[in-house]
Amino acid sequence: MLGAHVLAVLCTGAAAGLGVWQYDAWQATRAAEAIDLTQGDPVPLLDVMGPDDAFPGDKVGQPVTFAGTWVPAGTVFVSGREYDGRDGFWVVTPLTTGGPDDPAVPVVRGWTAVPDDAPPSPSGRAEVQAILQPSEGTGAFDEDPLDDVFPQLRIADQVQRIEPDLFSAYAVLDTAAPGTNTGADGLAEASVEQLPAPGQFTALRNLLYAVEWWFFGAFALFIWWRFVTEEAESHAPQESDLAGVA
Repeated sequence: MLGAHVLAVLCTGAAAGLGVWQYDAWQATRAAEAIDLTQGDPVPLLDVMGPDDAFPGDKVGQPVTFAGTWVPAGTVFVSGREYDGRDGFWVVTPLTTGGPDDPAVPVVRGWTAVPDDAPPSPSGRAEVQAILQPSEGTGAFDEDPLDDVFPQLRIADQVQRIEPDLFSAYAVLDTAAPGTNTGADGLAEASVEQLPAPGQFTALRNLLYAVEWWFFGAFALFIWWRFVTEEAESHAPQESDLAGVA
């Protein structure tokens, strides 16, 4: 039964390890939510992440600076953003991190009540200070994928709209930064406070996955115990055999 013992150890160890991994992810999410980086000092964007990097989970809300060229053709509107008690839209325009062909970051320039009332998108070069945010993934349904209005700010939705590559992040213009003219372009101020409230079970899902993996590990141990018990019983001397010997 050596093979059964080895298999039981491997299955149990794998399930325990995966459970610990999901538990650590749950703890990391809770820790990230408890840290407010928005009041910290701004740092260059490329010191935080590169254009091909996954979003660093411990940098949500990090103020960053970068300069590049606006991509006005990539302007979109994100619904479900509230300002001063009114429901409206974020106005988002990509800004490259250098020349026109360099990777870009979608920048939330401001808020508008109606997309048609938004001013023309900027063009040319600009330098911004903004609050870094990960791509959203609320699962909201887009009723018209062909228009310029989205129910969430998901990077994957914008990749095919512009030629430059996109970072796996977007940035909300920091209107508190020196030199920022709030409302100068006809838009109301946008801020991370306008983000929809995260679902209650966003981090809890990782914890439930951890419990699920540990349950699988316990089940593997149970199967191993039943197998070993039945094998031992099948090889145990029967009463009839003992009677014959007697």
